This record gives sequence, C-alpha cells and structure tokens, in this order.
Amino acid sequence: MALTGFDHLVVRVNDIDEGIATYRDRLGLTLDRTAESEALGIKQAFFNMPNGGFIEIVAPTSADSAVGKALEGRGEGMHTIALEVDDLDATCEAMKEGGARLIGEGGPQVFVHPKSTHGILLQLSVRQ
Repeated sequence: MALTGFDHLVVRVNDIDEGIATYRDRLGLTLDRTAESEALGIKQAFFNMPNGGFIEIVAPTSADSAVGKALEGRGEGMHTIALEVDDLDATCEAMKEGGARLIGEGGPQVFVHPKSTHGILLQLSVRQ
C-alpha cells in the first residue's frame, strides 16, 4: 500500500459564480471548464494547476446534497483532498487496520471519512 501522489483539491462554496471569481480574478488561475453533476447535486468549476493536479470548486444545487449539508455544518472551505494510490484495495485494508472509517468501498474511488482525518474528506483512487 502506498500513496503515490496528489490529484486535486475540492473547495466548497455557497455560490459557484463567486467561487469562480475568487480563484480566477483574485488568485489569477485560469478556468478550465465548468460542469454540473445531478447525481451529486453540485455545480463544479475546474482550475488546472501548472505543475499538475487541479482545484475543483463546488457549490450545491440542493441544500440536502452532501456539499449542501457540509456547508450547513462547516461553512465554506476545504472539502476534499484527492490522493492517488498504487493499490486501492490494499490501501483501504491498511487504513481500516489503522482505524480509518471508509466510505464507498468497492468502487473506483473510496473516501476516508472526515472524522478519521481531522475534518478533511480524503478521496483515494488509482490513476487511470
């Protein structure tokens, strides 16, 4: 089991347009694309980083989505750090043995619950 790299960060915001303006206009990043996921109940904006990886800004389309609930409870800010691993199953087993609480095992990506990581949701996946 090994973490092999950083993939991306996800920042939750109340308003996607304000989030885009912050990262584009104040921080000087270039907006790559926007999207919306009905399944997750979010609007998304993606900013590629020059040395690899990207920053994803998300805003809820519904207050009862996972991002909507996180905003309600924790406000705007860091939502997810996505990491690459060499072997997802082995990494999950090792993390569970270490006491981590996992979400979504068996899928192409697995999340480590924020209660296991001092308030940050970790996303684990193997780079395709």
